[in-house]
Amino acid sequence: MSFMKDISLLVKNNFLSGIDVLSRRAAQITVEIQQGERTNYNKVLDLSSGDLHRGGIKPITFVRQVLAACFYPALLEDDSLPLDVKQRAKILLSECDGGSIGSYTDSSGIAKIKLCVSQYITRRDGGVPSSPDNIFIKSGSQTALMIMLKLLIRSKDSCQTGVLIPVPTYASFTLALEEQGAAIIPYHLCEEQGWTLHVEELRKALLTGRKTCNPVALYICNPGNPTGHIQSRKSIEEVIRFAAEERLFILADEVYQSCVYGDDTEFYSYKKVLSEMGSTISSTVELASFNSVSKGFMGECGLRGGYVELVNLDPAVREYAQRLFSTRSCPPVIGQIALDLMADPPKPGDPSFPTFSEEAQSIKNMICKNTGRIQEVFSELPGISCQPLKAGFFVFPCLHFPPKAIKWAKKRQMEPDMLYCLHLLEETGLHVRPGCEYGQRKDSHHIRLFVATQQDIMEDALQRLKTFHMRFMKEFS
Repeated sequence: MSFMKDISLLVKNNFLSGIDVLSRRAAQITVEIQQGERTNYNKVLDLSSGDLHRGGIKPITFVRQVLAACFYPALLEDDSLPLDVKQRAKILLSECDGGSIGSYTDSSGIAKIKLCVSQYITRRDGGVPSSPDNIFIKSGSQTALMIMLKLLIRSKDSCQTGVLIPVPTYASFTLALEEQGAAIIPYHLCEEQGWTLHVEELRKALLTGRKTCNPVALYICNPGNPTGHIQSRKSIEEVIRFAAEERLFILADEVYQSCVYGDDTEFYSYKKVLSEMGSTISSTVELASFNSVSKGFMGECGLRGGYVELVNLDPAVREYAQRLFSTRSCPPVIGQIALDLMADPPKPGDPSFPTFSEEAQSIKNMICKNTGRIQEVFSELPGISCQPLKAGFFVFPCLHFPPKAIKWAKKRQMEPDMLYCLHLLEETGLHVRPGCEYGQRKDSHHIRLFVATQQDIMEDALQRLKTFHMRFMKEFS
């Protein structure tokens, strides 16, 4: 199809109505392939979401063995399971009422697993203490984040509660803020400097926000989604000082903390940096830190396990937070078990360690090779620029469209990168997301691609993108 003509077909067939046209169209194209109506490609390649297992990555053996034994305890008598798997499953089952994962648990999570998570945090932060009393386990980090928003946002006040959020950021969080009745205060990350967060930009955004609302919280995503950036220690210190000066609550979304692969790059948690900044700041800045089993090397998105750790909350506020977290039923027990396995994986000397270590390293190596290949391909393509990839599951390249392409999209009342993604999907079967869904500076355009997929799938995706992009740029140049 010609780029200049085929969009009208999508409109006539009503594919452009609704919130998620790309996902619906991808599903329909899959059906068309199955029915033999498509011959130019044999499947849709979905690089639209951060799902390792959808990307062909096999689950970690140790995780699935322990889960299997917890689901079906008769396997504890099976000699094929390693000894440490059986021991872990027995311990976890002993923490469940009736020795069954089908029982209810405490609304904030199983006590033993909360202790395990707090010990993991203490090790991660070089000995900075963490108390299980400040850990709340929920069905994913997003659920915990939504509860924290309920705590912070006073929707009945005459002046809206404001939350500072990065641009770009993932769309579901923006929608959640709107549903809670919060005023969104955007601050822009500096793309030209590797998506750096500048405090000057935070101050500018805060001053603007205070004209219309009451800013109370600062949301940080580190490592970043969709940008793949990671903050330096110095940057984190500057942000914490800013929050202290302005009395802002920090919401630190750190779910990609175990997926760091950039050269000379290290993850620093907000809690660790805060603890080392002197008592005046370290004992007063309020912080909630989030993590999940979905976004690390385990990639267990469907098990739904995440936690939040609360730091420096006033005792009365913390008590109210505990009541809020207790109003919902207990988190899925299987997700809690996955958190325990993430926080305390096999150690050297354990029977499962060699296989576990090999599998985890293989996933990390695959991501490193994919990101290297992505940057290699992008460097060869006209009209694409991409900041260095350092962490997380996504790449967010900038598309520099010719003026003719901008006019083409404007005529069809669509964002250029959305129209680009629609045609990319239609012509090649490659499903990625447009930058307009995440927020971006005026007159800039991006796409977001998932990088944690099998190398052959990534190579196929890059070749489809390369062929399409060259044809696109030629037609509109």
